[in-house]
Amino acid sequence: MTEPTASGPREAEPLAEAAPAVPTQPRAGTTAVQSPPVVPAAVVRRATVRGWMARQPWPVRAGLILVFVVLAYLLPYAGDIPVIGPQIVTQGIDWPSALFDMSYYVLLALGLNVVVGFAGLLDLGYVGFFAVGAYTVALLTSPDSVFNTKFVWLAAVPVAIVVALLSGLILGWPTLRLRGDYLAIVTLGFAEIIRITADSTPNFLRGDRGFGGLPHPPGNKSDGTPIFGVRDATPYFWLGLSVIILVILAVRNLDRSRVGRSWLAIREDEEAAEIMGVRTIKFKLWAFAIGAAVGGFGGVMFAGEQGFMNSSTFQLQFSILILSGVVMGGSGNIAGAILGGALISYIPDRLRGISDPLTHTDLFQWRFVFFGIAIMLIMILRPQGIIPSRRRAMELKDRAKEAAPQ
Repeated sequence: MTEPTASGPREAEPLAEAAPAVPTQPRAGTTAVQSPPVVPAAVVRRATVRGWMARQPWPVRAGLILVFVVLAYLLPYAGDIPVIGPQIVTQGIDWPSALFDMSYYVLLALGLNVVVGFAGLLDLGYVGFFAVGAYTVALLTSPDSVFNTKFVWLAAVPVAIVVALLSGLILGWPTLRLRGDYLAIVTLGFAEIIRITADSTPNFLRGDRGFGGLPHPPGNKSDGTPIFGVRDATPYFWLGLSVIILVILAVRNLDRSRVGRSWLAIREDEEAAEIMGVRTIKFKLWAFAIGAAVGGFGGVMFAGEQGFMNSSTFQLQFSILILSGVVMGGSGNIAGAILGGALISYIPDRLRGISDPLTHTDLFQWRFVFFGIAIMLIMILRPQGIIPSRRRAMELKDRAKEAAPQ
């Protein structure tokens, strides 16, 4: 090629080959200037998608949230939608009851996400707090109770939440110096103590005989029939959804406050957090107490809807399911915990009433097989969870780079 000059065209000089980048040391008395890191386009796109909601004006965000909440309250009528409805609703259990089951599973997942996802404390005995809340309501309201107090359901709710919160403090205080597997074993032992105590005290916690005659939440319709009856579980779902919304608001505000930042520091490196002045004992106890209170509230709702409960409800596998839901949905993320809690309740209920074409048995019997396969696939293909927190996704990405062969 030629390029014009003042004296006429001349041949262009060949381009010099790019030399490999060689790190240079700054001279004494000078400061090295580094170029800003290049952000991959995929990360930019992901951040754009995640931040789309935050960039919208407040009226738009409020409108979208309101639409989503209204649609959630209309879920009991999803079966009336042509074509899609029959594919969504459950067959072996009525759809409103399945929705209520999802509501208290989601509530438990939100509470456990505070302990495991935000504070990084591995808790395998979360069903123990669920049992504490349910048994407190039973002891205060059931005619089978040795106390014979016969409280109404609404009066027993704050007592059960406080008792569950105190049980979280009682569990958390002796385990402040434990981490990882050791903490998991202690919390597992706590749940087993609750269950074994219930089985071993037939006159107090009544073992398999359980408590009957538990009152339902208060309220009557215009014709005098109770709102919270035994035929329709839709009001129970609406109550559970309302509680979930309140818990989401409270947990979200905590996560964005100094408490949430302290939990994050403890989860990342407890020793470094303590050196930097974070009161680790205080905030770990906060995590245990808040998680226990939410779990106890789930037990209160369960007892109020069922009207009966016994020790067989509070098995170890219940804790494992809730923990699996939190990890599967996305530990440390509120939306991920909600999705994980809903899935671990919905999938088994959806399998009820569906016949296996090979063995002609109910697919519900194979629920743990399907659930196990789903968890393995998610952990292999998306270890950060279906809806991970941004920090958790970045951590796993960095670890993958470190583990990759050079």
